[in-house]
Amino acid sequence: MSHTDVFTNEPFTDFSKDENRQKQLDAIKLVESELGKEIPMLIDGKEVWTEGKFNSVNPANYNEVIGVFQNGDASHADQAIEAAYKKFQTWQHTSAEERAGYAFKVADIMRRRRFEINAWMILEAGKSWAEADGDTAEAIDFMDFYGREAIRYSGPQPVTPVSGEENQLFYIPLGVAAAIPPWNFPCAILAGMAAAAWVTGNTVVLKPAEQTPRVGWVYMDILKEAGLPEGVVNFVTGPGPVVGGRMVEHHLTRLISFTGSREVGLQIYEKAAKTPPGQIWMKRVIAEMGGKDAIMVHEDANLDEAVQGVLASAFGFQGQKCSACSRAIVHESLYDEFVEKIAEAAKPLTQGDPRELENYMGPVVDDEAFEKVESYLKIGNEEGRLVAGGEADRSKGYFIRPTVFADIRPDHRLAQEEIFGPVLAVIKSKSWDDGMEIVNGTPYGLTGAVYTASEENQKRAIRDFHVGNLYVNRKCTGALVGAHPFGGFNMSGTDSKAGGRDYLLLFLQAKLASVKI
Repeated sequence: MSHTDVFTNEPFTDFSKDENRQKQLDAIKLVESELGKEIPMLIDGKEVWTEGKFNSVNPANYNEVIGVFQNGDASHADQAIEAAYKKFQTWQHTSAEERAGYAFKVADIMRRRRFEINAWMILEAGKSWAEADGDTAEAIDFMDFYGREAIRYSGPQPVTPVSGEENQLFYIPLGVAAAIPPWNFPCAILAGMAAAAWVTGNTVVLKPAEQTPRVGWVYMDILKEAGLPEGVVNFVTGPGPVVGGRMVEHHLTRLISFTGSREVGLQIYEKAAKTPPGQIWMKRVIAEMGGKDAIMVHEDANLDEAVQGVLASAFGFQGQKCSACSRAIVHESLYDEFVEKIAEAAKPLTQGDPRELENYMGPVVDDEAFEKVESYLKIGNEEGRLVAGGEADRSKGYFIRPTVFADIRPDHRLAQEEIFGPVLAVIKSKSWDDGMEIVNGTPYGLTGAVYTASEENQKRAIRDFHVGNLYVNRKCTGALVGAHPFGGFNMSGTDSKAGGRDYLLLFLQAKLASVKI
């Protein structure tokens, strides 16, 4: 594909084809041969090793060590930020075309190494084949889209002409970006937030999530293969509060890009607002902090389509998406039938080691996630009626069955708190207005969907359903780069609209030069 073409989304792999299945199996074998290796940090292109180590494990079999990583501390964050700041002095002056060229190269390498990248996510994040492949495809899309966008933003910007002056407005990078991605999209979000920073001329300190650092290291390897200069992206591993906390507080950090929990996002927002000695700017924060996403099923909905949409949105990747449906708000006329159908649809979902293609669901990511979701199973049994699932087993990995609780009230904890696991709360609504009130009755506003045949209702939903990404008569997960710019309102974050035409503006600042002629 020529990069002068109009951007198009990377197609997903068709695993019904024998050759694709074989390629993925071969890649899993290749990755299995690499398990347990020790991985360094990378600061200014140099490998850094520490005395303390931590392991990344396979959540489907926690006795299987994926990799051994360096337990970095605040001093390593300092070194990485200082190296990035030094590199910024030259990198900021490279042309947008040159920086975009690296992004396009990264996309091409990701296409070639696609099955290997998938395999690392299958083993380290517990993603099914389809979920891992979608993650890799999205990462490729981010590279291609942001490369084109960086070139677009580097062009002349419109200003009103003034007689006797030559005026130009142009965008320049900000400085050192602290990139703190989540474990649930360990390739796409990590690659996207890092690339958005470096393709616009910033330099990056990247701290992968503690659960999925090996996928982050694959990205670093791809950057090296693409020839991105050393020090543009620095890779530090270690505990979030220590390493990430220092990255946020450092006086040379210019912006923070974060995706994760509301609690941590708010801490970052607060810390970033403080100006330590030597800091001569106000830090910019780009935060995406989760949701309590709802699918509203109105009385005129196609019930079978609604059930399938809720099922895919609630239980794809074990419900571990900030866009996952955790509330189904169903009109009373369809309520009993919906509950029966969603329970029946959830029960046969296959679950097990995601290395096996036939398993639709894998494990939740770690012990902490397992305990959190298990605690909500207890709450659900107190607040509502269990109609499917409810079983949890960590004898070998962190497995929780897809679970549906009916008869949940809008003020229940199960209807208000982000669970981040395969737990769906079904809530009855009396009318359109009642349903819309329930939909908007949480502190979040990320994604949502509505099932209704009425065009009038669709228009009302588009106007009143207060989320950053609303879908009509389809599932509320699966945002595509370019097509569905992603980010939400209220406690869901700063509505960054990743994968959209506004996103790179968050990594740039505008400068005006006026020349008298």
